[in-house]
This record gives sequence, structure tokens and C-alpha cells, in this order.
Amino acid sequence: MGKMSEMAETIADLRTAAAAVNEAADWLARQLGGTPEKETEPTLEQVRAVLADKSRRGFTAEIRDLLKKYGAGKLSEVDPGSYRALLREAEELDHAT
Repeated sequence: MGKMSEMAETIADLRTAAAAVNEAADWLARQLGGTPEKETEPTLEQVRAVLADKSRRGFTAEIRDLLKKYGAGKLSEVDPGSYRALLREAEELDHAT
């Protein structure tokens, strides 16, 4: 694996970890009776990081199927308003096995 490829993978891993930490903080706030400060829509980069992680873990065909479900051949063609739902479905892939 080339140096740039390793760097890109590291960046994707960091983004995935950041998204997971944010979700954990939101969950904890809800458990304590509060609400998250502000629920923002996921960005293209956040969705890409999660889908890349799922793909690396063997869910490439399922990711492809999800993209098709949202009317796209690639992530950049998915409507940004669908990112949250797409992420929810991608997260379910771990539980389906």
C-alpha cells in the first residue's frame, strides 16, 4: 500500500472515530435527560468515511446496494437530505451478520 493510500485510510478512520464519539456523546446526553446541543446533518465526508469503513470490513456489495436504493451509482450522487437515513442503514449492516 502506498504512503498516500495509507494516509487516506488513516484520515477515513479518524473521521469514522470522530463520528462515533459524537454519536456516543449525543446518546449519553439523551440518557441523562438532556438533548444534544444541535443535531446537524451528516456531511458527504462523514458519510464517505463510514461507508469506506464498512467496505473495508467486507460490506462492499451491501454498500453498493444501498447506494442503488438511494438512486445513485456513487455516493456523490446521493441526495444530501438522505445522508442520515443512509448512515442508519449502513450501521445496520454490522447487526445483520
